[in-house]
Amino acid sequence: MAPHTTTEKEQDHNHHNIVELASENENLSTLVAAIDAAGLVETLEGDGPFTVFAPTNEAFDALPEGTLESLLQPENRELLVEILTYHVVPGKVMSGDLSDGMSAETVQGSEVSISVSDYGVRVDEASVSEADIEASNGVVHVIDSVILPPEDTSSGY
Repeated sequence: MAPHTTTEKEQDHNHHNIVELASENENLSTLVAAIDAAGLVETLEGDGPFTVFAPTNEAFDALPEGTLESLLQPENRELLVEILTYHVVPGKVMSGDLSDGMSAETVQGSEVSISVSDYGVRVDEASVSEADIEASNGVVHVIDSVILPPEDTSSGY
């Protein structure tokens, strides 16, 4: 019997955690920098599993001028952590697990709303542009905008 050889795609999924996977995608470099600035690298390299809704560099660029720069300042780390953890759902949620009208509790504590239509999948107001990128500790879904937690939950921290 011939030994099973893993394909290159399988190797990527088996050996790359979410942070490594994002680090290799040039369209997610701003997200990787934000994860690093927030001190979340170790967490997102952990066992998980995690589902990450990953905003592209263009999504971060679309924030009001100066917002990203401000969020990356050490004094705003708590707010950055809150925003980034709003993009993470515990567990591994594949696109096939999603249904229209569902919601999912994020690591941040608030819920994101999911809508599924003929036009695709939306998470809050962001559209999923690339789904089901598997990592060793979860899955990444690339989204086209940065989603923000409801303001009434952020004042309690």
